[in-house]
Amino acid sequence: MKKKGLVTIIVAIAMFGLAACEKSESSIGESLEGTYIGTLTNQDGLKGGSVVSKTEDDAIAEITKIGKETIEVHIYNVELDTTFLLNYYRNINNVEVCFTGDDFENMYGHMLGQGHMNGGMMGDMQDDETEWGHHLNDEHQNDDVHFGGFDMEDHTFRYRLTMMEGGIPHDLQFQGVRE
Repeated sequence: MKKKGLVTIIVAIAMFGLAACEKSESSIGESLEGTYIGTLTNQDGLKGGSVVSKTEDDAIAEITKIGKETIEVHIYNVELDTTFLLNYYRNINNVEVCFTGDDFENMYGHMLGQGHMNGGMMGDMQDDETEWGHHLNDEHQNDDVHFGGFDMEDHTFRYRLTMMEGGIPHDLQFQGVRE
C-alpha cells in the first residue's frame, strides 16, 4: 500500500511539473498579445544611413497569438494598414521576432528549419542558449538583419517595416507601449 501511495505522489508531482512547464511555454505568447499604442516613424535614408526626413504619426499594433510560436501583427494608422505573421523567441528579458515561411525564405535565401540538425525547432538547444540565440546559431548568418521584438519589462513592441514607394525603399519604425 505504501508503494502505491508513493507512486501516486510521484505521478501527481510529475503531472504538476508538466502542467507548469506547459503553462510557461504558452504564457509567453499570451503575454505578448494585446494592443500597443505608439508611433510610426518614417525615415527616408541615404546610402550612408543619414536621415533625410523624419516624421512621426500615431499608430496601433494589435498582436494576436495564432500558433505555438507564431503571432499575427496588425499595424495601422491613417496612412498604413498591414498584417503579417512572425515567429517569436525568448531572449532573456526580451522576446525577439523573425519572419515565417515564405517571408523567411525570401529574406534570407533558404527555408526556415534547414539549419536544425536534430528534428524539432528547439530540440538541440544547449543549456546556456536562449531560444533567440539558438535560432540565430541554427538559422542565420552573422550579417542577417532582424527587425524588432518585445521588451517584456517595459511592455513595449518595436518593429521596422521596409517599404517600397515608387521603386525607392524606405523604413517605417513602429514603437509602442502595451495598453
